[in-house]
This record gives sequence, C-alpha cells and structure tokens, in this order.
Amino acid sequence: MSEKLIGVIAVLSLLSVVFAGELTFELPDNERQCFFEQIEKGVQSTLEFQVISGGQYDVDMELTAPNGQVLYKDVKKQYDSFTWTPDQTGVFKFCFSNEFSTFTHKIVYFDFQVGDEKPLFEQEGKHATAMTLMETASEDIHTSLREVVDSQTHFRLKEAKGRIYAEDLNNRVFYWSLGQTFFILLLGIGQVFVLRSFFSEKKGYNSTPITS
Repeated sequence: MSEKLIGVIAVLSLLSVVFAGELTFELPDNERQCFFEQIEKGVQSTLEFQVISGGQYDVDMELTAPNGQVLYKDVKKQYDSFTWTPDQTGVFKFCFSNEFSTFTHKIVYFDFQVGDEKPLFEQEGKHATAMTLMETASEDIHTSLREVVDSQTHFRLKEAKGRIYAEDLNNRVFYWSLGQTFFILLLGIGQVFVLRSFFSEKKGYNSTPITS
C-alpha cells in the first residue's frame, strides 16, 4: 500500500471512532468484501457509500435481506445513497465488489445509519414533563453540531478525493514532461551527428591527379 493511500485511510478512519456506522476501507482488485448488520423490523435504515480513490472511482454494490432478497444492486457506481424500511428482522448483508478490476485497488467510504438517533434528554418526546429553555437550546445546538459534523465529513471526502486526483495528475504530467525532455535531447543529439556527417571527410576516397 502506498504512503498516499495510508495517509487517506489514517485521516478518514478517525470518522469511524465517532460514528460506529462509518468506515473507510481498502478494496483490493479482484476481491469482494461484505459487511453485516442486525436490523429490527420497521426501523428505517440508510446506506451511503462513495469511492474515494482508485481507477475510475467506481465499485459494485449489493444489499441483501435476511431471506436472500436483493434490495439494492448497482455496478460501477462512484457514489450513491439508499434508504429502506425492513419488513423483517434479521441480519442484512451489503457487499462491495472490485472483481471487475484486474490491478487497481479502491478506497471506499460508507455510512450506515439504522433508526433515529437517541434523544439528548430522556424526557424528550414525553408529555409528562416539558423541556426547559436550557434543554431546548441544548437540543438545538446538538442538532446544529450534528449537521456540521455531517457536512465536514462530506467535505473531507471530497477533499481527499480531489487531493488524490491532483497528485495522480501531477505524476502523469511529470512523467510525460520527463519523456518529452528525453525525446528532445535524443533528437538534438541525432541532428548533431547527422550534420557532422555532412562535413566530415569520407575515408577511402582516392583522387587521381591530372597530368598534362
């Protein structure tokens, strides 16, 4: 694994420390990796994924219900989001496949959310006790901060993807320029030898003097 990929994984893996449903992982070529999640019936769930680096930034993704029913399937997708409400309780499987690639590794990020976030205060949603002004303000701040964190997450993903693309483009330009420089030098040296051959004395030429 290159230092560039290690750095991206190290930065984005910090997200999984805060949110248990987020993960960034490397998907090697010709491989398929699956993840499993226990979900209760009627609990709305959302799966969002994005390819950060590698090849054409695409991957195959498939989501399967406990009974084997395919809920979502798409090929060579760069990013997508899928929301559904299970009609049964069980272990759901979602797999990412890079089997169509023969030599390119991919870095994939996904965010798996199950149900709604627990309320900040235990009495929230209950009519027995009303929330105080301080609790209401705290709840609003908590909601705003959660939105800020989500925005920062997507911004970091776009930043990492853009940085990798820029570094890859820079390497291509560098090697192309290096090849052009070598070709120009080789062409210049060849022209020098050709011009020298025009003015050099050819060996083996005998001139016969003219006598009267």
